[in-house]
Amino acid sequence: MNITGMVLPDGSTTATASEIFSVTGLPELLLRFGINLVVILLLVRWLYYTTTRRKDYLFTYILISSVVFLLCYLLESVSLQIGFALGLFAIFGIIRYRTNPMPIKEMTYLFLVIGVSVINVLTAGTSLFEILFANIAVILITFGLEKMWLLRHISSKAIVYEKINLIVPDKYDEMIADLQQRTGITDIKKVEIGAINFLKDTCRMIIYYENKGRSVNLADQNGFIKPDDTDDD
Repeated sequence: MNITGMVLPDGSTTATASEIFSVTGLPELLLRFGINLVVILLLVRWLYYTTTRRKDYLFTYILISSVVFLLCYLLESVSLQIGFALGLFAIFGIIRYRTNPMPIKEMTYLFLVIGVSVINVLTAGTSLFEILFANIAVILITFGLEKMWLLRHISSKAIVYEKINLIVPDKYDEMIADLQQRTGITDIKKVEIGAINFLKDTCRMIIYYENKGRSVNLADQNGFIKPDDTDDD
């Protein structure tokens, strides 16, 4: 028995049962989703995670990429009112993580995974070879920047320093030697002097040093080391 759709007051018809349970578009969905998932895993599991070892962002990137892909695919495949579609994207756009500010590199990877997901789904009429080329190009560019050009990672560490008599320009070399001896960091590239407290003879500074392991100093980056709020700055 052929079940036809119902006629709505505005003259449009609802989907028939055969259209609702149709699987004609399923192979294309599975193929595109598989390509997108493989590319995202290469980007965030191989390139990003091997550098930073941050599982929190790895979890976030994979889920956001999958949800954005499926959301865009359904919005493209199903006839929706334009107001509903814009409202859905508006709700998605105002959602923000109530955590510490996202570092620029992590924000770049977030934009990357969202962009790749959109490329892999909103490409109607584009050949599979063009989609593969776009994905491979993104992977190669990211690989070149992450593994070949950026071989040296400059880490930073926040320090409260009490020898403020050494922070003057004339004693810069002496200050560097003292920091190297006390911190054990032998390759200090630069020191930035922050707030100075003359009452307590302390100052806040950030030292930059080369990290050959290319790991990220998560304690300082995430703000786990808080400045002394009791300082009378």
